[in-house]
Amino acid sequence: MAILQKGYSVTIVLAVLTFGGSTRWLLYTEQAPSAWLNFALCGLVGIITAYVFVWITKYYTDYKHEPVRTLALSSSTGHGTNIIAGVSLGLESTALPVLVISVSIISAFWLGHTSGLVDETGSPNGGLFGTAVATMGMLSTAAYILTMDMFGPIADNAGGIVEMSQQPESVREITDVLDAVGNTTKATTKGFAIGSAALASFLLFSAYMDEVASFANESFKQVDIAIPEVFVGGLLGSMLIFLFSAWACSAVGRTAQEVVKEVRRQFIERPGIMDYKEKPDYGRCVAIVASASLREMIKPGALAIISPIVVGFLFRVLGHYTGHPLLGAKVVAAMLMFATVSGILMALFLNTAGGAWDNAKKFIETGALGGKGSDSHKAAITGDT
Repeated sequence: MAILQKGYSVTIVLAVLTFGGSTRWLLYTEQAPSAWLNFALCGLVGIITAYVFVWITKYYTDYKHEPVRTLALSSSTGHGTNIIAGVSLGLESTALPVLVISVSIISAFWLGHTSGLVDETGSPNGGLFGTAVATMGMLSTAAYILTMDMFGPIADNAGGIVEMSQQPESVREITDVLDAVGNTTKATTKGFAIGSAALASFLLFSAYMDEVASFANESFKQVDIAIPEVFVGGLLGSMLIFLFSAWACSAVGRTAQEVVKEVRRQFIERPGIMDYKEKPDYGRCVAIVASASLREMIKPGALAIISPIVVGFLFRVLGHYTGHPLLGAKVVAAMLMFATVSGILMALFLNTAGGAWDNAKKFIETGALGGKGSDSHKAAITGDT
């Protein structure tokens, strides 16, 4: 993890230097000679946001830090306390990232707004572009973040190969440590993706409203949630996230049950598997998971695509009869805004809690709190599942 962190630090230094040079080269204009510096600072805001996101996710999912160790300790009193501690850790982990996103959006917008760029009427109009540059700054380290992400599955599969090839326990201990680091880097990558999506979503709202305004030839600058129909759109957007998550969770549960039944069937039909005298049919389990992963996501995917269309159409018809031609567009805007905000929080919660549960189990497997096979370990496995 220390080596990966050093590599990320080098990436950030290179990103800052190249971003500063790029903004001076591409965004210098005589009408606003200092604008490029403001936009370079917007890029710096994005890069800092990315770094802080990585640090926060690492703090909540690495077993060298307090949160995961507290979660592992809660396993010593049973399965229930492990679940409660994991849920509370996941909920708590949403606070810092939201504060960071909030500060970065306001900072980038303000830097762009004061850059000196003005429209035909003399009004400052660089705010949104400042947010766009901050998003680009955050994404400028994406290549290295993806590298860290790839580390996770490689370490995980190395551990699987060690088990399947019956290597000594000492080898498995090494891959377990690498696997724990992999869990942290995977969670870090998802956290980074959530953060960059949060920054980009602010731009998408503005782009949506601009598009509607030009299409309808009417001004569309803000969404008023005090209008009952618009507020209902927001409620539907938030509900969408929870329903989508519920369907995704139940899909995983159903698939897991199919795999468990298949494994039990193989143990009955091939009793020599546990003694390494017979080989299990790995292909059958892989086929179950692969087909289910495609089949089970049709319903949640359709929900995300169809819902805004249906809601927009219904409220557009209602607006037509009540004399509000843009009602459908406003309701969909509220739906998208509330769904994005709820989605960011839900994603942070699920991502961090999952990584923390996995690494709490890994921490116990290092020999802490009774080690492998202990009651603490069994409770930690429940949380990890």
